[in-house]
Amino acid sequence: MSARLELDAVHFDKDTGTVIVVAQDAVTGRVLMVANADREALERTIETGEMHYRSRSRGLWRKGATSGNVQRIVSLALDCDGDAVLARVVAAGPACHTGAVSCFDNSAAPTAWSGLAATISARHAAVKEESGADEESRSYTRKLLRDRNLRLKKIGEESAELVTACADGDAARSTEEAADLIYHVGVALETVGSSLDAVAGVLWSRSE
Repeated sequence: MSARLELDAVHFDKDTGTVIVVAQDAVTGRVLMVANADREALERTIETGEMHYRSRSRGLWRKGATSGNVQRIVSLALDCDGDAVLARVVAAGPACHTGAVSCFDNSAAPTAWSGLAATISARHAAVKEESGADEESRSYTRKLLRDRNLRLKKIGEESAELVTACADGDAARSTEEAADLIYHVGVALETVGSSLDAVAGVLWSRSE
């Protein structure tokens, strides 16, 4: 966990002894769920690195204890009034009891990284359903998804261009070339069953 919460600064509700907790996907930026936690739940969260909550019906409970859909903590932060906690997490599965990723469908715009991953995934699904479509009507992404040699060649080319831009000390061109490389890597990852979101998850786990 990259940040620890100062529990003495949390303003727990006087009647319920709880505070509102908003769980946000640290990779995509999407709001996953809202629940309550008391001091014990937050203590257990900090001790274990996994989200714990408190409810009237379930008492103290660990997210994913039954389903396996645990939420591993990246950071915990208080709002300006101290009466709400933002928990940025890496989720092992859906947050909602319905099986949906989030309890708030389309609740938050994805990050640029996650949005790109979603777009590539959608293009890949479309490619799988195509049958004899006009070649000129296909997007560049679809062409890459269909042509293994082309997408691997482009990764090599974009890598070389990024190296050159960095060697020249050109910040603007380096940024552009990095974006091109990430895009082509994202396409390649999609074809092998991975994604940019999965890469982000690995980076978060390495930051601990």
